[in-house]
Amino acid sequence: MKNFKRLLACTIALSATVTCAFAANEAATQKIEAYAHPTMFGSQSQEMSTADSTYIVGGKILKSQNQIGVINKDKVLVDSWVKDVMSLIKDQQPFASGQVFNPKMPVLRSELAVILSEGFGLTDKKVSKAYNDISSDYWAKDWIYGALNSGVMIGYPDNKFRPDQPVTKAEVFATIAQLINVPTDRSLIVPQFKGKDINYIPKWAIAPTKEVVASKLLEQVPDSDRVNNNEYLSKEQVAYLVGSLRQDWAYKNSINKDCNAPDCIKNYKPTALNIKLEDRLSARQSNAGDKFSAKTTKDVTINGQCFKAGSLVKGEVVEVVRPGVKNPGYIKVKFTKIKNGDQCVEFPKNISQAQADVMKNPNILARLLGFPFSGAARIVGIVGRTAGSGVDVVGNGLEQFGDNLSNVFVDTLSLKPVSGVKNVGNAVVTVGKGIFDICKLLVSGTFGIFYEVTDEVRYLIVPAYSNASSLNPGEELTIIY
Repeated sequence: MKNFKRLLACTIALSATVTCAFAANEAATQKIEAYAHPTMFGSQSQEMSTADSTYIVGGKILKSQNQIGVINKDKVLVDSWVKDVMSLIKDQQPFASGQVFNPKMPVLRSELAVILSEGFGLTDKKVSKAYNDISSDYWAKDWIYGALNSGVMIGYPDNKFRPDQPVTKAEVFATIAQLINVPTDRSLIVPQFKGKDINYIPKWAIAPTKEVVASKLLEQVPDSDRVNNNEYLSKEQVAYLVGSLRQDWAYKNSINKDCNAPDCIKNYKPTALNIKLEDRLSARQSNAGDKFSAKTTKDVTINGQCFKAGSLVKGEVVEVVRPGVKNPGYIKVKFTKIKNGDQCVEFPKNISQAQADVMKNPNILARLLGFPFSGAARIVGIVGRTAGSGVDVVGNGLEQFGDNLSNVFVDTLSLKPVSGVKNVGNAVVTVGKGIFDICKLLVSGTFGIFYEVTDEVRYLIVPAYSNASSLNPGEELTIIY
């Protein structure tokens, strides 16, 4: 309790750690539950950890990286396929002492092979032609030969693959363009992306670049400035590009496959899971660790097992940030397994895309009956958290005040009267700061109660207001793996 700054720093560090973009072991990542109040004036931060969850009040929460919002529900988040493939590369790739994996760095040829092989299920690992720079124990050997045997990548004439060579964005566009068929003009004018010219595109790559731009695959790739201005795309950007193509072929089918594409690409189709929710989840009311279920509405094959329509899908809430002032909040979920009788399979990958196809809202009677309880619970929660922060303020202040008084006597009797007088002043300042912090908490807590009550009434009258951060019974989702 002695040092608030340390507590705040630890809280922020903890939130950054547990929301690390590329945690090697997802199962070990703690669940997060964060509350927006009392935070109006950056009042005392609180943090409590259990075996598998972290609860934070007033600390800055860093939103999880490499997640995607459910289409039509952009404040409902799921881990993206990008996270899976980035974690795979990070875990498998050896690093020299002091080196760390950075998904923002240019993609290497070995890493491109991993992304393509994982993205399109390229599993032919036999060594049909050995390359003298790919040793038998090279970390990406299987993925490289998967990409080579399928024909989506080729080696160099000097019998080298050059796995550690960065891949220019022009080469990435050429690789993707050989898989898709999107009509474009034949001019040699370099295309624009989001109203700006794309730089570092040689003449030979203008046509494939136009094809990739026209496909709109780049719309979901982060950091458009880098797409336009850098010679290289990052590892993460390339993964998003491949992920966008996966989801199009699974859901929209707006991008045709090239007639000259390898057979493995022509036959490729990601898994599409169609479900109807049975439980309600909301950033306003759900808690980290809450379990939920859904039923499939169509037959689906996962890991070679066919699950009929009506199979049970299980999931869990892994992160909740309550709505607050200038903070819309969000809820993060994961789908864990599918079951039908004795059949039970855990979902093998994170998600390429999730889309809410049918939206529902709780009816007015359900909202009216729930309003008194949820409203009272939120008010009690704010009062409790405000009081808890107040106890911390008083405890910290009393401890510091006692230290100040102790120093007054110790310094004075040690013949250092000036220091003794300074500590008298410090004691007065400590009392003043404590009173000021308590006033901040009271104002912040009062404002928080007003906000939460207003939010409850608004939801009662206009339930669609919070639809973007909730999943309701009867809503139908399409999830693409």
